[in-house]
Order: sequence, then structure tokens, then C-alpha cells
Amino acid sequence: MESMQSRSDGATRSTSSRRSFLKSSSLLVPAAGAGAFLPMLATRLRSSSMFVMTDTTSGKLQGIDVYGIKRFLGIPYGASTAGKNRYMPPRKPAPWAGVRDAFEFGQIAPQAWADPRAEYPKAIDWDRQSGGMGEDCLVLNVWTPGLKDGGKRPVMVSFHGGGFATGSAGEPGYYGDPLARFGDAVVVTVNHRLASFGFLHVADLDAPPEFAMAGNAGMLDLVASLEWVRDNIENFGGDPNRVFIFGQSGGGAKTSVTMAMPAAKNLFHRAGVQSGSAIRVATRENATKAAEKLIAKLGISKSRIPDLQKLSWEQILDAQNEVAGMGPGGSFSPVVDGTVLPQHPFDPAAPAVSENVPMIISTTLDDGALRLTNFDLDEAGLTAMVEKMVPGNADRVLKMYRKAYPHVAPFLIQARILTDRGRGNSYKQAERKIALGKAPAYMYLWKWPAKAFDGKFGAVHGTDVALAFHSAHGELTGDGPEARRLADELGGAWVAFARTGNPDNPALPHWPAYDSESRATMVFDKYTRVESDPLREFRLLWEELGTSQG
Repeated sequence: MESMQSRSDGATRSTSSRRSFLKSSSLLVPAAGAGAFLPMLATRLRSSSMFVMTDTTSGKLQGIDVYGIKRFLGIPYGASTAGKNRYMPPRKPAPWAGVRDAFEFGQIAPQAWADPRAEYPKAIDWDRQSGGMGEDCLVLNVWTPGLKDGGKRPVMVSFHGGGFATGSAGEPGYYGDPLARFGDAVVVTVNHRLASFGFLHVADLDAPPEFAMAGNAGMLDLVASLEWVRDNIENFGGDPNRVFIFGQSGGGAKTSVTMAMPAAKNLFHRAGVQSGSAIRVATRENATKAAEKLIAKLGISKSRIPDLQKLSWEQILDAQNEVAGMGPGGSFSPVVDGTVLPQHPFDPAAPAVSENVPMIISTTLDDGALRLTNFDLDEAGLTAMVEKMVPGNADRVLKMYRKAYPHVAPFLIQARILTDRGRGNSYKQAERKIALGKAPAYMYLWKWPAKAFDGKFGAVHGTDVALAFHSAHGELTGDGPEARRLADELGGAWVAFARTGNPDNPALPHWPAYDSESRATMVFDKYTRVESDPLREFRLLWEELGTSQG
């Protein structure tokens, strides 16, 4: 796979040299077809029907018009994070002369790969991330119906999933063309630093002052991407005053954290959290312990923290993956440092810094199935699992679940128990948001099951991701009429919310705002509808047993 470094060496060149290359490439056409081909190529170059250009604060970009949607990939919003920039706040990209091609995804942040043999990663195409790997990863991608046309389109900025440790904006589920086309919107997807490259809290290890923000560098990257949007998006036909940030799983957690960052204030105006409600993140104490383990593995003393900038990123990634508990799931995350992040995202209350930002918050029925592989679980095994989880309460818990789901396999009963046990974060986030008395919150529950692997994962974590992008042809969703309907419904809600701050749209029944009494929730299923407090008995059960994740 071609690296971003090799791409960047030739990414900027003059229009004349680009045209010379395109003309010379005609020599590869067989002689018999050359006469017909050359006039067509010349016409394309003169009319600019395929290649499109726009301006950014760093220089001119050339993208590709794909049947009405202009696509610009691998746009730098920050400088390389290698060397002296490692663990530092993001710096502006160097300006370029001439025209920079934006045809390919940029580098993804250094990270461990998921096991491609596992069924869930296969179902979500997690091993199909484009762009090569390295530290020149502060790049974003834009899809738009218009350029410099005063369109004032809503801007939909996606933060990718994968916790704070893996993933990229080039994963197929985040492809922006269908949503930009469906909603007349500008879609932006973002790469940023991950794991120990983005969240290494060394400030309490007597590191030099310039390392004070290393523990939140990855979040500062996301702020920098939103600053880029503010400064550039009008040239892409977007409205910098209607920016919707959203993400699923780790992307939802990043959205939650961004809402608590003073540096992000006024850079976004709506927020969506899908199966990723982050109430708390790392404390300084726990973040320091994680950093100590890594630098010890690397053989660097606390008195020589700057030596981290002299290592290769491969050395750091290997050490990160070898330290116990720091594998693909990662042990590095944002930290409440008192400056970049003054408080936990939604604890003890929702952040006042984003009190005027409306939210959509969601979960899926079987979120917890993503990490389960014991598909042959039997009733005895299920009982043993629940007894270990809630000693003395297994009979009561299983009786409630069997009454609600009499014909569901033990594997999915297990998944629903684990999901409901942790679903309390979404309730807390919504309750604390509306307690501010400012902008509303809207809740949805995804019940429509994934189609992958004969549906055995149920309505698993991530089933709604591609559909929010108005894409209904992936492994999880299939491409049938129900998937297309759900893409219209959820994609329609996403666009309406981005445009107005309210998800109501003609494809759905009226979607009331969430409150602590009716708990109105849109349920996406074979028949999408609004329900008051769905899963109420399970919500109350896990509140009583005190095992919701904080």
C-alpha cells in the first residue's frame, strides 16, 4: 500500500505539469482507439467536467467530481505529528504552492489491527482501512454537492469509531458520498492521533512544560479539524454556523468529550452520540500509571521524556501493544487535566460549555454482542454467567429476560444483559443534558437486527452506522427494501438535525424531545415508531442492582 509520505512528495504540482502527465498517458492507449480517445480527453480537460478545484487557507486543492458530488480526500488540517511535533498540540499544515491533488485517503494513525479472522470485524469491514499508516495523519475528507456557491449547506463532521485506539475515516462505513447526495449536505470525516500517540499523560511525570497537553493531543486534533471547518468550509459550499459533530462507539465518546472542551466552544452546533456515551474518562492518576508502563517498556527514564520524540513510531507502537492491557482495545484515553478537559464529559453534570448544543443519543438492542464469540452458549452456561455477574440474583434476572424474549437464543440473551447493564450511560447523558434546561436531547433505540452471518449478532453495535450515512449495501445491513427504508429514516433524521437542530423529517413520525418523565424514544425497527421508556423494566433492574457502567 502506498504511504502518505510517498504521496505527499508529488501531491503538489502545477496545473501545466498535471496536464502534461494526463496527455502523455494517452500513449498507453492502443493505436486503434487513440483517435477516438484523444479528443474526449482534451474536452474533459478544457471543460473541467471531472476535476474540480477550490481554495483552502493552506493552498489550492484539486478533487474529483463523481456525478455531482465533489470529493476531496486526504486534506491536511495539521502538520505531521512526527519528531518534535510528537505529543505536542497540533500545528497548522505548511502552505503549498500550485495545486495539491486530493484524490486519495491520507495516512491513518499508528494502531494495532483487529484480527481479520474474527466475524465481527469482517462484518463491519474493519480491516479495509485506506491510506497507509504513519504520523502524517492529521487529514480529513470532504464530500459536497457544490463549491463556492453560497449553498450554506449543513456540515456533518464524523468522528470515527474504534475507541480511542483504532480506526480511521477511510473505513467503508464512513464513505460520505451517499449522505452528501441524499441530504444536499457537506460531509467531513477525520483522522487523528490515537492510543499512546494521542493520549500519553506525562505531565505528572516531571515532563518539560511543552508536554503538558500530551494526554489530550488526540482531542486537540479534533478541535483543530473543527477550526479547519470553520475557516474553509464555505469554499466547499457549507455553512460554518451549522456544524453537526457525530460518531458511533469511540466516535460517540469523542463527541461526548468534545462537548466538554472549552477550546471547541462555538465550533459546532449539534452533536450525535451513537452507542458511545462517555460519562467519565481517565483521571490524572490512572493516566499517569498508563504512561509510566509505556515509557518503562521503552526504556526511557522520567528525566528524559523528550527522548520519546527520537524513537520511531514503530518502536512506540510495538511497546504499546506489548504492555499488558494495552493491546488493540487500548488503555489510553482523554484525561481530565484541568485545562484542555476541565471536567469529566458528563460527570457530575453535563458540560455547561456546550449547553446550547442539541443532542441525539442512541444505543442498539444488542450493542454488547460485538465482543462475544460463544455462539454455542447454552442455558447452563448463561445461568453461570449471570450468577457470576450478579451473585444471588441470577434467577430473577433470567426470569425477566426470558419473559421478554422467550424465543431468543442464550447467546443473544447474554448480549442483551450485558448491553442493558451498560446502557445506563446513555440515560445518564440524556438526563444530565436536559437538566441544564437549555438545548434538547433526542433518544433513539436501534432494534432492527444486522443481516451479517445469518443475523446471529442481532441488532449489534454499529448496525446503524452506514445507515446514518444513507448507505444500505454493507455486510451488516444488506441492500433490501427494509435497509433502504431505514437509511431514508435515519439519514433523513441526521440531515434534518444537522440543518435545524431537530430530527423531525417526513420519513418518520414526530420525534419528541427526551424528558425524564415520558422518556420518548424513537425505535428503529421493522416498523419504526415512538415509544415511552422502552426497556423500562431492564433500566430499573440495573439501576437497582447498581451495575450500570459509570
